Amino acid sequence: MKRQYPVLFLVLFLAIFTVGTGCNLWAGNAYVKYVIDGDTIVLSNGEKVRYLGINAPEIPHDDQKGEPYGIAAKKRNRALVQGRVVRLEYGPRKRDRFGRLLAYVFLKDGTLVNEVLVREGLAFVCLFQKDIPYKDRLLSAQRHAIINKIGLWSLSPRRPEPYYIGNRKSLRFHRPWCPYGRRTWRENKVIFKTREQAFLKGYCRCKKCLP
Repeated sequence: MKRQYPVLFLVLFLAIFTVGTGCNLWAGNAYVKYVIDGDTIVLSNGEKVRYLGINAPEIPHDDQKGEPYGIAAKKRNRALVQGRVVRLEYGPRKRDRFGRLLAYVFLKDGTLVNEVLVREGLAFVCLFQKDIPYKDRLLSAQRHAIINKIGLWSLSPRRPEPYYIGNRKSLRFHRPWCPYGRRTWRENKVIFKTREQAFLKGYCRCKKCLP
């Protein structure tokens, strides 16, 4: 009987390499039952999926008015995926703190829905770490939307600030008076002159001060 040591070593190497590099996990196909908003869907098995790497404007709910383009983002998302079979691809972190799956969502033809929403100015790129799959594609889509003033980028910023405080660790940015921004450690702090500079670098706006 031939020894299989080389094969075993190869399998072990691939397993270690996959874990070490945060290689993606494939979830296969899933049916989208309905769309909650511009970046969240519900599958036929009841699982909620939050789109990875992006953040769409809020829609009205409870006593909240919602944000500009929130409804438009939801409608576009619904047109793209509701009632269809999509392919999910997980990133390095499979679920968020609310238990929702975090995934890139692909149509049958290979279209990355996350990217479409950003390119059409209906969502912001929102990274939780610097090195994630499809980061460059998402940032390129956002750059296109910003330069061409599409969707969200056609609006003038509300209450613009003389500068904004970014946090290199959290990849969030804040208004200068925001308590979360002011608590940023010096070694993690980066100053942006405009909101666009922060967005072009993949920073996501603070949910409290909404720069």
